[in-house]
Parts: sequence; structure tokens; C-alpha cells
Amino acid sequence: MARSDFRFAWPFRVRYSEIDGQKIVFNAHYLTYFDTAIHEYFRALDYDYVEEADRAGEDFHTVRAVVEYSKPIAFDEDIEVHVRTARLGRSSITFNLEIHPAGSEDLRATGEIVWVNASQKTHRSVPIPEILATRLAEFEGDTLER
Repeated sequence: MARSDFRFAWPFRVRYSEIDGQKIVFNAHYLTYFDTAIHEYFRALDYDYVEEADRAGEDFHTVRAVVEYSKPIAFDEDIEVHVRTARLGRSSITFNLEIHPAGSEDLRATGEIVWVNASQKTHRSVPIPEILATRLAEFEGDTLER
């Protein structure tokens, strides 16, 4: 996808603690970047994820996490993690993610994260809160698959 296909991005600067012996971002940190960017995406939607989870007794469980590494990311590099909701199911959300250097189309990694909303008592899937489904649909518009 092109960066312009995403309506949201979150900036990072690669810290020394995130690199490995090759002086590039250690592979597990990509998931941390994705998780942080998704939570900032929710904040941009004016959706208080933590408050809603506490109030409803529901929370999202990660059921799929995929990272495809295209090119290395170096220490002290400014990057942007782009997030979009690709699919909204009854109880699941599929996020597409990309990492690019700040202001560049140079693709470094892509990802897919799938969350399932679940009761914290039964750990069984439950419908996504209507307020979140509405905000995601309004934000993503016609690009959102249902």
C-alpha cells in the first residue's frame, strides 16, 4: 500500500535499547511499535480503550500477529508506523500496519494484527462495543471491510 492509503501514523525514533548486535531494530520491537501505534490510533478516535475495558469487563485478545520485514531499521532513525482498520467483524478487528522512514515511501515492514473482543470472565468472544465500531467505520470510511 502507499502511505497515502493510511489516515493515521505514529512517529518513533529508534532508541539504543531497541537495536541488536547488528545495530538494527531487534525483530520483537516491531510488535511493540505496532501495539503502541494501535493504541495511539484509538486515542485519535477519541476512544478510551482502558476505561471501556474496565467498564464493560471486556478486553481485546491478540489472536494473530504477523510481521514481514522488508529492510532494516537503524538506530536513531525517525520512523512512522501507519495503522488502518482493514476489517471489522462481529467480535474481531484486523489492523494493517506499515513502517516507513519519516516522510518517505521506503517500506521497511508490514504487519497484520487481529484482535478479538472477549469477556474477561469467560474469555469467550463478545461483540465489539458499538461506539468503537461506529468510530472505526466513520474514520476509515469506504475502505473498511465488514
